[in-house]
Amino acid sequence: MHSLLTSAAAAAIPVHAVSAPGWPDLQERLTSEQRSFALAQGFTARTGQHCFLPDAQGRLAAVLLGLDSPGRNRDPFAPARLAAQLPAGDYALAGEIDDPDLATLGWLLQGYRFDRYRKPAPAKARLVLPAGVDGAEISLIAESAMLARDLVNTPANDMGPDEIEAAIQVLAAECGASVTSIAGDELIAENLPMIHAVGRASPRAPRLIDLVWGDPAHPKVTLVGKGVAFDTGGLDIKPAAAMLLMKKDMGGAAAAIAAARMIMLAKLPVRLRLLVPAVENAISGSAFRPGDILPSRKGLTVEIGNTDAEGRLILADALALADEEAPELLIDFATLTGAARTALGPELPPFYTHDEGLAAEIARIGLAVNDPVWRLPLWAPYDRMLDSKIADVNHVSSGGMAGSITAALFLNRFVERTQSYAHFDIYGWNPTTKPGRPEGGECQAARLSYALAKQLYPAG
Repeated sequence: MHSLLTSAAAAAIPVHAVSAPGWPDLQERLTSEQRSFALAQGFTARTGQHCFLPDAQGRLAAVLLGLDSPGRNRDPFAPARLAAQLPAGDYALAGEIDDPDLATLGWLLQGYRFDRYRKPAPAKARLVLPAGVDGAEISLIAESAMLARDLVNTPANDMGPDEIEAAIQVLAAECGASVTSIAGDELIAENLPMIHAVGRASPRAPRLIDLVWGDPAHPKVTLVGKGVAFDTGGLDIKPAAAMLLMKKDMGGAAAAIAAARMIMLAKLPVRLRLLVPAVENAISGSAFRPGDILPSRKGLTVEIGNTDAEGRLILADALALADEEAPELLIDFATLTGAARTALGPELPPFYTHDEGLAAEIARIGLAVNDPVWRLPLWAPYDRMLDSKIADVNHVSSGGMAGSITAALFLNRFVERTQSYAHFDIYGWNPTTKPGRPEGGECQAARLSYALAKQLYPAG
């Protein structure tokens, strides 16, 4: 069980989560001294407002936390808002807890701190495991999401293609999986030419990392994650401001690693494959150029419209490889387009699939586990925006419109045999701190993918 959870409830301090409509009733259940103290502090249960209540000796006896009024828009992570700010001790959630599982998960996720480069945080507030909540399951999910956050938050000087591979090797050792890696010029020999082209300008060799786990007789589930350790934009170089967060351009790989960890440690009855093309999109004399024509594993020739759209190139080769064995379920995760953020913002990644049943379940499960996504269309008429006069396809659209959709349409050309395929265009970053989502690297779409896999392939 996670270190921020405890089963000892005897001396726990209650955290009363309450909305404005519920505040009058809660006042009646407080002592007169606590009620007077809260009112003197101006506590009215406004969203995010909090108040520490002392006992007769002046010690912390309870915490009040204001919530949104009950309804569909109330964040199930909201009761965990104070988890990283409370003094060390044991706490128990009370009051308006809509979903104890998600409130507990939010507490753990709120308590995350990336401290690789600074002094470790002091002791934190522990949560008494609510009745009926599976502490081992919540811990598995939280620890996997935190692993993804650690990978995204680590700067590129310490998180290159080598280090991404090392993280997957550690995961394989933890879960009993096998890993192979195709690196450098071996990528050409093994017919992964676009991964090679994107990464060849860096002194850190590009690679395709391939993890396999589970019984080969079980249904095949394949996860693919975009692992661009850093993206300068290549010869179509990014401006300085746009490069500041490019350590997070391997956020798709981090999400795929997290989802794979959940699936393996939960021992779901699948044959899991994790494919991560890991590169650095650098600039040197060997960099690929705008206007180049690249061969692909699929056999399609690809005209390069912009070297800053490198992620879809490495994904295309990895997806073509994954599709060759026609897995029952294929999911890719990628910090792919700014257009997705323009359309839906940082908190709501778009997803794409032709499978109507899969789309409905992804949308439903995303809301149920508080890992929301929103479906955008694989709008076939926009395929013509990828036309090339000298190659089979251009990898970016003409005109600059519908950028996330055309990127998804490009990837879709490399998946033919797999019937259930979904593409997530994630952001992988929290610009500001919200309950359960501290500022910094974020693990998006992995929790919902795990929940989907659990539903499709329940453990025996």
